[in-house]
Amino acid sequence: MAGLVIPFRRRPVECPATRRGTPLLNPEGARCPWINSLSGWPFARTETVEIQVIPLGNGIFAVSWREKDGATVTNVQDHDRGLVHSFATLPDGTFLRMSGSFVVRRPADRASDDRPQRNKALVLDAMTSLFQRHDASAVERLYAPDYIQHNPGIPQGRDALRRLVAGLPEEVFYEPGLMVAEGDLVAIHGRIRGWAEVPQIVVDIFRIQDGRLAEHWDVLQNEIPAAEALGGITMFDPGEHHPRKAGS
Repeated sequence: MAGLVIPFRRRPVECPATRRGTPLLNPEGARCPWINSLSGWPFARTETVEIQVIPLGNGIFAVSWREKDGATVTNVQDHDRGLVHSFATLPDGTFLRMSGSFVVRRPADRASDDRPQRNKALVLDAMTSLFQRHDASAVERLYAPDYIQHNPGIPQGRDALRRLVAGLPEEVFYEPGLMVAEGDLVAIHGRIRGWAEVPQIVVDIFRIQDGRLAEHWDVLQNEIPAAEALGGITMFDPGEHHPRKAGS
């Protein structure tokens, strides 16, 4: 079987089944026209095909179809980055591996965007991995290589964060609470023990880029017990992310 590696640009045209940043709709048997830009090649054409879609998580999908001439294609599409890796077997047995980018010509017939939920899951994973389990190895997986740190007490960059986590005392423990996400930003309210002489309440804000934490801001306050608070309620409740009943 012959094999070729070809850089290419493949883009969906007027396809309601795709939207950058959201899951593909109608995964079973969706119909979508595709154009490839391999101009000059005998197999370059526009064709409407039935696609099968498997979500792989984090805005990544495996999309496969069979073309009229018998060619089979499987794409791994990253809808956050606009990247695609395509694997095609032509009718004569030629195997093609292609990588490139794509753009969406028309948004999906759906207003929702699951990026805020995915971004919240990423932030929660980071905060519990680093400040509950003290897993310094998670820094490389979850944080961007050019990570920007705005906390004046922490050195700049991902390597500094890894060293900080590796040296945390056992008593440092983080409790997550309310989370708010919009676009590429996530704010998380929590309590951290062992970071200072008394427990502290903290709001961390993260900017997410390409599926990793790219920038961080935070504000900390020493926790004041409810009995000493003028308002008579706690500064933090681990269950605060759950809806409250009226009067509770």
